[in-house]
Amino acid sequence: MSTSPQQQNPYGRQNPYADQQPIPAQGQPRWGAGWHNPATGPVGCRFCGGMPAERVTFRAHQGLLIAMRFQKLDGSMCAACGEGVYREMSGKTLWQGWWSPFSLVFFTPFALLSNLFARRRVRALQPPVPGQHGAQVPAGVPLHKRPLSYVALIPPLWFGFLVISGVFFGDPLGS
Repeated sequence: MSTSPQQQNPYGRQNPYADQQPIPAQGQPRWGAGWHNPATGPVGCRFCGGMPAERVTFRAHQGLLIAMRFQKLDGSMCAACGEGVYREMSGKTLWQGWWSPFSLVFFTPFALLSNLFARRRVRALQPPVPGQHGAQVPAGVPLHKRPLSYVALIPPLWFGFLVISGVFFGDPLGS
């Protein structure tokens, strides 16, 4: 008498976690996973699935005294999700990006300019059709209304102070 594998172990093929979403890996966005077709690539926005979407890259930079950290978030984004990602990544860069010498001169301005160009491409899109997409990235508060964004004024104000006080262009003989 032979028995099928299902009869021998009725619990062996069941997965109690089949209906749960996997935990995103470190560095993955905390918003929706978006829609993706492996054969044709992304379909709509990577976060909400809304259409139209544009393939863009947003960057954030964190300058530490000795080291630095780079972050990048790319993919197809609709106008609403792209604006939310722009605000978050640029907001982080404005207050965390200036704290090393190379970050001050090269990397933070590059990240901010890159984000401005990517935002320009996303803002040219029409808003996604209502009811045709999932949860969108929250836009959050505009950058000029975030108090931490004004930390970015410290380097130019400091440089201006040095120029006005004569450290760079003062009288070399002290007379």
